[in-house]
Amino acid sequence: MRPLDSGPAGPTAFDRASEVDDHEQLQNAMDEKGHEQRLYWRLGVSFFLFGLINNVLYVIILSAALDLVPPSTPKGIIAFVNIAPALVAKIGWPYLLKGRIRYTKRLIGYFASGTGAAGLVGAFLWWEVRNLGVRVGVGLSSIMPWIIPITYFFLLPHRSAFICSASPSADGDATTPAEDYSITYTPLPTTEEEAEEEARSTPSSPKRAVSLSANDKWSLVKPLLIKYMLPLFIVYLFEYTINQGIAPTLLYPVPNVEHHPVLSKFIHTIRDYYPLWQLVYQTTVFLSRSSITLGIPPLPASLLSLPAVLQALIFAILAFESAVGLFSRDDGAVSIITVFLLISLEGFCGGLAYVNVFYRINQERSDSQSAHDLERTKQEREFRIGSIGFADSCGILLAAVVAVPMEVTLCRAQISRGKTLCKGL
Repeated sequence: MRPLDSGPAGPTAFDRASEVDDHEQLQNAMDEKGHEQRLYWRLGVSFFLFGLINNVLYVIILSAALDLVPPSTPKGIIAFVNIAPALVAKIGWPYLLKGRIRYTKRLIGYFASGTGAAGLVGAFLWWEVRNLGVRVGVGLSSIMPWIIPITYFFLLPHRSAFICSASPSADGDATTPAEDYSITYTPLPTTEEEAEEEARSTPSSPKRAVSLSANDKWSLVKPLLIKYMLPLFIVYLFEYTINQGIAPTLLYPVPNVEHHPVLSKFIHTIRDYYPLWQLVYQTTVFLSRSSITLGIPPLPASLLSLPAVLQALIFAILAFESAVGLFSRDDGAVSIITVFLLISLEGFCGGLAYVNVFYRINQERSDSQSAHDLERTKQEREFRIGSIGFADSCGILLAAVVAVPMEVTLCRAQISRGKTLCKGL
């Protein structure tokens, strides 16, 4: 008679119950993680849409400037009335008000991506709907602001959905319920080291309130004037003078289908040139503003003025092309391609100046007196970032003023040499 095999014992009821519990816990953890990921996805998309809609109508109005005013009215007037309210806001908030950030987590990256995409989206939208006429095209575009309340009420997660979350947030920090209610200021980490330092330094007790006086703000702004604000001001001054004062006069005969089959697909009438230049400009601005995000190294601090110098050179060349003409014997194709390349370079210079100035200002370190005060350091960094916007808005506003007589002068110069296309707009 053979002995019975003593193989491994089968799973007990206790083991089966433990496996079931482990499986349920794992499933619950996966469900919770999936829920949090969906929350952060909705949050990011919401802020992207806020940034997109915040800027897209501004771009559409500038792109439609040719159709919004009579032929004899300079297009710079549209830029002036479009940017003036923004300048008032940019002066008021960082310099005059003592505002505080209400939310503990700010999704700056998503909002910035939305504003960057607004240029490309706005210019492309107007390129597509302009054939419907200015009343219908702009009328349809005016519906877009309704996306903001729809997003706010139906897509943006409620603040309470994040109160109990202790997992990393969209900007890389961890949040607890106590922090969510007690922190009155949210930093803007610029590097991983700063984010780690912030996490280590965050106290569990409420932070003390810190406000910058007028003298503090002036002391912070003075070092920025020549180093950052002046180059940005010059870039935007030339950039928007080109867009609103020179671009409306960069007109050429409509390309012939037989000789220029590619150009003829985009240009059907002389009124197509202006929105085409706007689309080219906005596309290259979007690409260059995304340069650092795409891994392209930032400009060295010593070369921050380079985009301003190049922009001034582009301005001079395009003004000469409009008034005199770079090519005496040309059916328009060579001039169109040249202008296309110059406006592309203009957009790259504008975008590079913008993104590199804000990148460098974000790397600025506080002086030794406030370096030990983490809360004050955060306030100073945020003020520097907010104050820079004053420079580009002033440049755009002055450009709108300069563009008015420039367009008139260039058109008269063209008429005097027998080129009367600008009168036909």
